[in-house]
Amino acid sequence: MNNELLKVDNLTKFFPVTQGLILMKTVGQVQAVDHINFSINEGETLGLVGESGCGKTTTSKLILRLEQPTEGSVYLNGQDIQEFDGDGLKEYRTQVQAVFQDPWSSLSPRMRVRDLVSEALIVNRDVTEQEKNSRVAEVMDQVGLHADQADLYPHEFSGGQRQRIAVASALASYPKLIILDEPVSALDVSIRAQVMNLLVDLQQQTGIAYLLIAHNLATVRYMAHQTAVMYLGQIIEYSPTEELYENPLHPYTKALFSAALPAHPDDQREEIILTGEVPSPINPPKGCRFHPRCPMANADPKLMARCSEEPPEPLNVGNNHIVNCHLYT
Repeated sequence: MNNELLKVDNLTKFFPVTQGLILMKTVGQVQAVDHINFSINEGETLGLVGESGCGKTTTSKLILRLEQPTEGSVYLNGQDIQEFDGDGLKEYRTQVQAVFQDPWSSLSPRMRVRDLVSEALIVNRDVTEQEKNSRVAEVMDQVGLHADQADLYPHEFSGGQRQRIAVASALASYPKLIILDEPVSALDVSIRAQVMNLLVDLQQQTGIAYLLIAHNLATVRYMAHQTAVMYLGQIIEYSPTEELYENPLHPYTKALFSAALPAHPDDQREEIILTGEVPSPINPPKGCRFHPRCPMANADPKLMARCSEEPPEPLNVGNNHIVNCHLYT
């Protein structure tokens, strides 16, 4: 059994909404992430899916300590990351790295690849020039690039090669966890599979863990061991990936899957049309946040009365499949 590497406990992030230029006053809060819980085991991948604006990227920023939580905690190997400072924080920065969506903007055009790849290593650890060059050559080889290419600039590479450089940069400091924020969505379709296969191969070789943030459900199904579905700042369903894809339970998850392209043109699937727009995170609905758009709640006045007033509690329906929905209580 794999050991738990990262644990997110009751994690919450609200951003204040202010009015006025001089005498600013707080008039509300954007409830970006609202009391979420999940864990990632060593050597495994958790997929985080949901619409734009549901809180996925804010979650990754909280784990990277680019934002401070309003409430709740993130633990790495049982240690609260908010307690790290000085050398402890430097060590944390080496152990948790990130690969971002756009390889055209995430790499500095003024730095040679050698300096880009080794940056996290030399900033957070004392290494000699020889150790740095040796590690750069090693990770360049791991991601399918030649060590001689380390002396080039990012503009001399294609989009797929740039994302390989970004992966090499994340690998250089021997991390335990890499946050992958839409790692293939900016790439041509023809090279997405290459980068996905590279990431899976690296996980098998090094035992690294991933938090995979993605819109593309096929990417998540291919790479993730566990999948969490977010809606309006909350995790509404959480399950082993294959179990979730074979048996989605929450009405929102079903709608999300029905909107995805089928694996084969002849595949038959239920078409679910959601009414209305995603509510504002400044003033989310009472009760279940999905109830104004939920086809099940809108079809049953009795269920609607409960869903509109009472927030659903997480329910384990078996096989570690957790759903927040009154349909199952």
